[in-house]
Amino acid sequence: MPPEPAPTTTRRAVSQLDSRIEAATGHDVDTLWAHRDRGLLDETHAALVDRHRELVAAETSVTFYRTLLHRLSSGEYPVDTVLFERIDRTVDQLEMAADARDDAAQRVLAALEPIEAAARSAPQSGEQQITAVDQAALLAIAGGAKLYEHLLTSRLSVTTTSGTRIPYAHLQRLHSAGLVDIDTSHPVHAGQPVSLTETGRAALAASRRPQTAQASPPRPGAWPSNPAQRR
Repeated sequence: MPPEPAPTTTRRAVSQLDSRIEAATGHDVDTLWAHRDRGLLDETHAALVDRHRELVAAETSVTFYRTLLHRLSSGEYPVDTVLFERIDRTVDQLEMAADARDDAAQRVLAALEPIEAAARSAPQSGEQQITAVDQAALLAIAGGAKLYEHLLTSRLSVTTTSGTRIPYAHLQRLHSAGLVDIDTSHPVHAGQPVSLTETGRAALAASRRPQTAQASPPRPGAWPSNPAQRR
């Protein structure tokens, strides 16, 4: 009988948690993997991608041993003691691979939990409070902006019509908060348009609204606090 083939090289494959990861991060898994390789993710998202890669490797092993078991039982080999031994060994390997996959899935869920918690706790109202730095970024984006990838360094950054450059990490925070939208239908090397969402426009409008101070009326008979200068 021919020797057992070695498991294939680990590559990204569909896992049972892909859709949940994409919903929590707002990016597809392929994009997250690419950004991890370029060092563009923060610590929390980088840890999630690392755990997801472990899950993919475990999923690949499960698929390999399941396919091998199917091949052994397909009638391709003579039914003898050697075949029974190979089937028993493959079943044990498949069981271990499935256990490893389940453990990897739990580690992905643990890494995903803080990201989902942050998304749930993010203000959903149209007038959420933003920082002065975010206000400046949103103002620049409102005038027109695109996300570009540098051809030499592969670094991502936002260039606005006004000439302001916004770091990609800052754009990620604004996007996660639902303040901006990125048109991924365009290639990033040509520039992906970045625009404010309804929430972003409302937050920007609220941050620019003047604060009216209520002056208390003077008490009867009180001397004016700022007397007029005599000529």
